Amino acid sequence: MRKMRSKRIIQITAIVILLLLISCIVFVYVNDRPGGLADRRMSKAMGMSETIHIPIGNTAEEAIQKFRSKDDSLQIIHQEPIDGGMILFKQKVGQKSNSNLQMEYARKIIFGWKWAWGGGYSIGESSQFTSALDYMSIPELSHISTPFPMLFGHILDPAIQRVTVEFKANEKPVAAEAKLVEVGPESIIWFVFLPSSATIPYELKGFNDKGELITHKQIDDPNDIGSMVLGER
Repeated sequence: MRKMRSKRIIQITAIVILLLLISCIVFVYVNDRPGGLADRRMSKAMGMSETIHIPIGNTAEEAIQKFRSKDDSLQIIHQEPIDGGMILFKQKVGQKSNSNLQMEYARKIIFGWKWAWGGGYSIGESSQFTSALDYMSIPELSHISTPFPMLFGHILDPAIQRVTVEFKANEKPVAAEAKLVEVGPESIIWFVFLPSSATIPYELKGFNDKGELITHKQIDDPNDIGSMVLGER
């Protein structure tokens, strides 16, 4: 009798675990499928009245191509793995007169990959000043899990050997070090992820190989795009 009771308890436990597993899979599918709950949240963040249908890809690159539509003029120059996803940096080829950079974020899901945010810029050369560094700021998205806020851009003058972003987080001053990546001959990109507690304004600073501050700019807009010249304060 005791053996039968123990066997029945084991069977019930196994059934409960199986039902919970099935429920989790169903929830994940309902959340992540094209047009699902995650896409509804994304549509709201984008200010859209209708729900977008973000396709699923086998890789981060494929997921972004499916959502953005393949553009042969954009070339992937760097991929940066992060917790829960991948950041891809793209550059438009054949535009030597402009400094341009595109950032795309894809998140990993059980069924593959999905595009989760992105943005980019194209800044033309000035006839008066030669830019030493350009940048774009991406803010945190409300109610959506992302690695943002972040800032990224190009280093256009080899005199800049280090980039930092200073800000306040929970009322305390913090300095974040940007990662510099060589993506081609004399071509370097930089990027830095900030904590969600980071608040505007940001202080973007560029230093030379002696540790001297050679360019500096205060960013007051979390969606800012711009460029900096040497000696700028």
